[in-house]
Amino acid sequence: MRRLRLVPDGTHFRFMWLRRFNFPISLLLSVVSVVVFVLIGPQYGIDFRGGTLMELKPLSESTTVSSIRSTLDSLNFGDVQVQEVTDITSGTNILVRIQQQPGGDEAQQEVITKVRATLGDSVEFRRVEVVGPRVSGELAYNGALAMLLAMFGILIYIWFRFEWQFAVGAIICTTHDVLMTLGFFTLFQLEFNLASIAALLTIVGYSLNDTVVVYDRIRENLRKFKKMSLAELIDRSVNEVLSRTIITSSSTLLALLALFIFGGSVIRSFVAAMMFGIVIGTYSSIFIAAPLLIYFKLRPEAPSSGEDEPAAVTAES
Repeated sequence: MRRLRLVPDGTHFRFMWLRRFNFPISLLLSVVSVVVFVLIGPQYGIDFRGGTLMELKPLSESTTVSSIRSTLDSLNFGDVQVQEVTDITSGTNILVRIQQQPGGDEAQQEVITKVRATLGDSVEFRRVEVVGPRVSGELAYNGALAMLLAMFGILIYIWFRFEWQFAVGAIICTTHDVLMTLGFFTLFQLEFNLASIAALLTIVGYSLNDTVVVYDRIRENLRKFKKMSLAELIDRSVNEVLSRTIITSSSTLLALLALFIFGGSVIRSFVAAMMFGIVIGTYSSIFIAAPLLIYFKLRPEAPSSGEDEPAAVTAES
């Protein structure tokens, strides 16, 4: 039986020749992501802003998003967000977010009591979460600390496992992916909460795994082809793992696509960030992590005369 192949065997794509184009573009997009994140900022969720989150299930047809919104607006809680969410298992529910009230945790509990009394038996309270200002600050600090510790652990591991050029390349590649994902959150104003931190850490792990696969093949070929130019050797290594990289990314994206379509609105922003992270992580492992080894002079040598000349892309089936 003929096996399915997304990428033919024996490809000879000249990835390293493209570094003169993709490096400036990636650098520009990373800077834009940082500027947008600082100036505009993502849509922080209750986890980081503090406040009250309620998931309600309407018990009558007359209970709609507009009726609940008008009822809660009359209570003068300030910023109140009401949206309809759909889940395959639980059907249509209503998600209510109420901004943090002055007065600490007692004020948040008073909000819940007033909402329960006002809505009465017209809804079923399926989930109620309260996050105070102190807790939200700790969550933001711990989330940032987790990211920094993860990056430091990556640096130490890759340095110990390979060489310093590989370690620094992996860190730059991972930082690129994180910055691009933060820009994605800000640009599309996706809710940024604890699940988003989990998405970022997952993207870091996935990107690192893909980068290590490419780096491991490059290290193997460094021992086998001692006289081959570094750019040609990296091209050869990337082409050898290209099929594995594309198949892994495609299968992961298919699973995430199913979650994005059928998982409901609650996890949609999380899944969207994951899908973007998988794509950008695959791109960076090939077009960022690998070419960095040339700039770090992993193998000091004079470049061959035809190293940077464009060549026709061929593929052998």
